[in-house]
Amino acid sequence: MSFDIAHLRAAYLSGSLTPVQVIAEALRRIAAIDDPAIWISRATDDVLMVEAEALTARLGDIAALPLYGIPFAVKDNIDVAGLPTTAACPAFEYHPPTSAAVVDKLVAAGAIVIGKTNLDQFATGLVGVRSPYGIPRNTFDPAMVPGGSSSGSAVSVAAGLVSFALGTDTAGSGRVPAAFNNLVGLKPTRGLISNTGMVPACRSIDCVSIFALTVPDALSVLDVAGGFDAADAYSVAAPAGFKAALRAAPAAFTFAVPHQAELKFFGDEDARTLFAEAVARAEALGGTKIEIDFLPWVETANLLYGPWTAERTAAVGPLLAVEPNVLHPVTRKIVEVGLAPTAVEIFQAQYRLQELRQTIAPVWQSADFLLVPTTGSAFSLADLEAEPVARNTDLGYYTNFTNLLDLAAIAVPSGFKPNGFPAGVTLIGPAWHDAKLAAVAYSMHKATGAPLGATGLPQPDAAVVPAVSSQPEIEIAVFGAHLTGQPLNPQLRGLGGRFQRACHTAACYKMVAIPGRILRPGLIDIGDGGAVIEGEIWSLPSAALGAFLATITSPLGLGTVRLAEGQSSLGFICEGGVSTAAAPDVSGFGYWPRYLRSLAQ
Repeated sequence: MSFDIAHLRAAYLSGSLTPVQVIAEALRRIAAIDDPAIWISRATDDVLMVEAEALTARLGDIAALPLYGIPFAVKDNIDVAGLPTTAACPAFEYHPPTSAAVVDKLVAAGAIVIGKTNLDQFATGLVGVRSPYGIPRNTFDPAMVPGGSSSGSAVSVAAGLVSFALGTDTAGSGRVPAAFNNLVGLKPTRGLISNTGMVPACRSIDCVSIFALTVPDALSVLDVAGGFDAADAYSVAAPAGFKAALRAAPAAFTFAVPHQAELKFFGDEDARTLFAEAVARAEALGGTKIEIDFLPWVETANLLYGPWTAERTAAVGPLLAVEPNVLHPVTRKIVEVGLAPTAVEIFQAQYRLQELRQTIAPVWQSADFLLVPTTGSAFSLADLEAEPVARNTDLGYYTNFTNLLDLAAIAVPSGFKPNGFPAGVTLIGPAWHDAKLAAVAYSMHKATGAPLGATGLPQPDAAVVPAVSSQPEIEIAVFGAHLTGQPLNPQLRGLGGRFQRACHTAACYKMVAIPGRILRPGLIDIGDGGAVIEGEIWSLPSAALGAFLATITSPLGLGTVRLAEGQSSLGFICEGGVSTAAAPDVSGFGYWPRYLRSLAQ
C-alpha cells in the first residue's frame, strides 16, 4: 500500500480503504522498522485508533476534508497538544497546552498526527545526528548521515511510515534530508506558513517545511498549511491571486546554474555526473540554461554561520547561561560562537546582506529559477565524526543562502549514484513563486522515474494538472516599490509578472516621495520642464490585472505613462493634490532606488 496522498485519497473516495485500516498499517510498519531514533514521542496506539475510528465514521465528510485520514509526523520543535516538545534537548522539555497553528490546520483538514520526530538539537545542523535520542537510520544506507536537522521527519516519510511530515528550514533542513532519502522537500516562502508554536533556530528567517513523496502531495499540504497568522510577527499575507496549486510546467523557461568553476562536489564525481544529467533533463523539458556568478550567493551563505549565529544563541540563551552542559557538544560549540559578535558587527552584516540582495536580484530578470545540487556530496557517519563542523558546512553550500535572501525552494530527487545512494536537485526562485517552481520540479521528478522514497513503490500516474494558459499579457511600467529588489516586487512576481526591460519616461514628470508603511514614489505629469524617471517594464497576465489593481492604494493608480521616444505604457501614476502637496520632490535623483540609497548615507 502506497501512503502517497493521492493514492490514499482515491481509495477513501472509492470506499476501498478506511482510516482505521491505514492507521493500523502505519503502526505495523513502525513496529517492523524497529528504529526508535526516528521518534522522540508518539501518540499511543489506542489514541490513534480512536482518532481513526472517528474519521471512519465521517465518510460523508471526505470531500470537505482535503487531508482526510492522512497520517503525518511533526518535527519535535513544533508543538502538538498532548505530546511534549523537546527540540531534542530533554532539559528543555515542556508540554504545550495547544498545538502549533500549522498542526491545527492540518488536523482540521482531516490529517492524523502519528508522533514527534527526532532532529539535530535545537534544529542546529544539516546532518541529523546531534541528538541525545539517537540517530535515525538513513533509509538507503545506515552508514550514511540521514540529513538534518529534520532527520526523523524525512526518514519517517521515506520509510513509508507516514504520508508527509513537517520539518523546519533555516539553513537547508527541509532540503538536505530530502536529498539523502529520495524525497520531495518543499521550503516555502518565508511567512507563508505560520511559525506560531515552533521553537525557532533563527526566528527572523525560519520557516516550516514539508517532506512528501511527490510534488503534488507537497503542494496539497502547503495549500492547507499556508495562510496569514496575526499571532506570528513574521507571518506574511500572500499576494492577491496566490494559490498553492499544481499546474503544468511552461513549454519554455530559462534557468540559471552556477558557473562550472563555482560548482562544488567535494570530490564526489558521481554527484557531478548526476547534476549534469539533471541539467540535461531540465533542458529536455524546454529549459534554456544560463550560467551565473555564484560567489555572491556563497558570501550570503557564509553570513548565516557568521554574525547570524547570534540569533541561534538568542533562541537557547537562557539554557546556555544556566545549564550549558545539557546541550549536545557540537550544538553548544555553535551557539557559544553567537556570544562573540557585537551589535555593530551584526548591523554591518545586515548592511552587507542587503547589498548582496541587490547584487543577486538581477538574476531574476533573465532566469525563472536557479537550479543547484541540493548537496554537493553526502557523508558517512565516520566522515562526520572526523570533521563535524566542516562536513556540515559543506552540506550547506547550496542551501544556506536561501532564507537570508527570502527565496522559495523545492528539492526533488535527481537519481541514484552507482552505489545506490540518492541525490537531489533544488529549484530556487523569488518569494511567492512556490507553485511555479513546483510545476517544473514535478516534471523533473517524473522524468527521473525514481521510486517513492525508500519504499520501492513507483510514482503515481501523472497527475491531472491545468495547462499553462496562453492568455494575453499586459505591460506595466513600474518606478518604485515594485522595481526589482524592492519590497513589493514579490507581489508582482506572485501574480505571474515577468521582467521585460528597463525604461525611461519622457521629460515631463515630477517624482515625489509618498510617506507610509512602505515609502513609495508618485509620478506626476507636469508637462514641459519635467524630469526623466528611470523604471522597468513588466508583463502581467491579463487575468491577474484585477487582483493587482486591488493592491494599489491612493494616491497611486494605473494610467498611461508617457515614455521616451514618443512611446507610452500602462503604468503607475499619481494625481497631484492635497495628499501629495507636502511630499518631498525627489525628481533630481531620476531613479527611486538612487533616492533610497541617499537616505541610508
